[in-house]
Amino acid sequence: MTEESAGVPARNAAGRGLSRRAFGGGLLALGGAVMVGSIPGAAAAAAPRGGRTTLRHGSAERAGLLPAHLDRLVADAEAFLGPSPKHPWYAGAVLLAGRGGTVALHRPIGAAVRYAGYDETTDSGIELPAEQRIAMAEDTVFDLASVSKLFTSILAVQQIERGALDLEAKVTAYLPEFGGGGKQDVTVRQLLTHTSGFRAWIPLYKEPTREGKLRLLWNETLPSPPGTKYLYSDLNLISLQLILEEITGHTLDVLLRTEITAPLGMHRTRFNPPLSWKPKIAATEDSRLPWSGLDRGMVWGEVHDENAYSLGGIAGHAGVFSCAWDLAVLARTLLNGGAYGHARILSAESVELMFTDFNTAFPGDEHGLGFELYQHWYMGAMATPRTAGHTGFTGTSLVLDPTTDAFLVVLGNSVHPVRTWRSGSAPRVAAANNLARAIPVRPPRGRTSPELSASREQGGLPWFSGMASATTATLTLPPLSGTGRLECALWWDTEPGPDAAFLEASTDDGATWSPVPFTTVRKGQQPQERPGGSVSGWSGRVWHEAVADLTAWGSAAVRLRWRYTTDRLYVGRGVYVDGLRVLGPSGRRVFDEARPADGSRIEAVGWTRSAD
Repeated sequence: MTEESAGVPARNAAGRGLSRRAFGGGLLALGGAVMVGSIPGAAAAAAPRGGRTTLRHGSAERAGLLPAHLDRLVADAEAFLGPSPKHPWYAGAVLLAGRGGTVALHRPIGAAVRYAGYDETTDSGIELPAEQRIAMAEDTVFDLASVSKLFTSILAVQQIERGALDLEAKVTAYLPEFGGGGKQDVTVRQLLTHTSGFRAWIPLYKEPTREGKLRLLWNETLPSPPGTKYLYSDLNLISLQLILEEITGHTLDVLLRTEITAPLGMHRTRFNPPLSWKPKIAATEDSRLPWSGLDRGMVWGEVHDENAYSLGGIAGHAGVFSCAWDLAVLARTLLNGGAYGHARILSAESVELMFTDFNTAFPGDEHGLGFELYQHWYMGAMATPRTAGHTGFTGTSLVLDPTTDAFLVVLGNSVHPVRTWRSGSAPRVAAANNLARAIPVRPPRGRTSPELSASREQGGLPWFSGMASATTATLTLPPLSGTGRLECALWWDTEPGPDAAFLEASTDDGATWSPVPFTTVRKGQQPQERPGGSVSGWSGRVWHEAVADLTAWGSAAVRLRWRYTTDRLYVGRGVYVDGLRVLGPSGRRVFDEARPADGSRIEAVGWTRSAD
């Protein structure tokens, strides 16, 4: 079962394949072994002397984060334990957030096991007696569902790094039978970036034998030619699993253990967890027809995905179980450039490859090798062109942002007791927004960060637009005459396209407004013209100097404003404005917000005089 089944399409451009961004729209309501085996080239090589950053628990301040926003992250997550909007989005969750080597938040909420089953007639969960319920704990293990794809992808990139696998090779070079149904031109890269042309999934579980399942895969035809569309498909990673097992001679569970989990000390990450783990595993779904493909009752301690279950619990697209701490270790490893402590599982160049967008032909579906990139629908305001992650149908997600060195793990059992109770990715977005907000934006010109300094006076803080969706915020200057030039410092990070900051002018005291073209300059780079009078998307999360020519208005009275408008879905980190001033044609200061008499006359609606 893929994550797409849980959401509602949004902004799906005509002619494109079904995108995970589209399916994530929905409602925005409130293992592992302990030793390295004998596989040649197993990833246990020592890192360069001195090792790499490892994790420890610590305070928000130690992580360079604002504690109030981490508190808000937890409070918002707890709200989804209630109606969201009708049923809880999850029975419980484990939240983990950090930056650098510090895990500043590691919090369990709700229940790992709450229901004995699902009553279809009343659309209600059959509650376990209180004494039989199991509370969520920091080390609760989750069925990761499609987050498992990241492990398969890492294993593939390891083989590319070692020369055993060619990224641009055709799949038939490794699996000759794969070419049936017209798939002979599909490449390894297309499997990793979901551009192979495969449909989303097929019910392999209906075939009782492994041979029958493989026959279905070999004979599968493609709805679109390879490389022409993005279409997220479990079949891509199942195919990649078969390649890995063919070229290494080892099953995927052995590869996971020897190449990733054992070197990194991820001892609570594996396929097919043993029975002894069950009391520490979050339950998933009451799996029964017709909403499930298989009639299994309450699934607990076994993989939820029907195809992975039919493959013996070991599959390239699903089946890995893990806990929040282990996923944080994986995130830290990748942010470190492939190393953790004294273990290295990938070169820095390979990590860079995984975080490189190979889907530039399919805007909105940015994708590295296995990792999704720049997806606001679950990364929220953490999303940047470099932010990487993945989600899982059971309610799991991992997001890591090299730009801020931050990472977020949200593990929820959102199909407990039934998959139809959850929709969209609102809890993931809320958590990501709060973590993004917890990372301070330092003011321009080297001033001390206002968020971290209580001694700064309010008058010296930049203007901040806030991060609310479906909102318009305005920052309006008083009427001015004899204007020649506007100058300010500008910082922006918005959802590309729908959310934007506009510079506008009015000559009728605000009755109508028109765009004002301006130029932005980032230190060390060429000026960028903004002829439409707006900025949107990614600015590098650095300050820019913004300059607008106002001489067209001559001596006429004109009002100027910054307007920030967001749509109802997702937001970025917001917009900051600082150092607003207007000069006359001769360079005389007509307005300067640094002067108390002038600064007090700015009309701020939705903006705050604080970067916090």
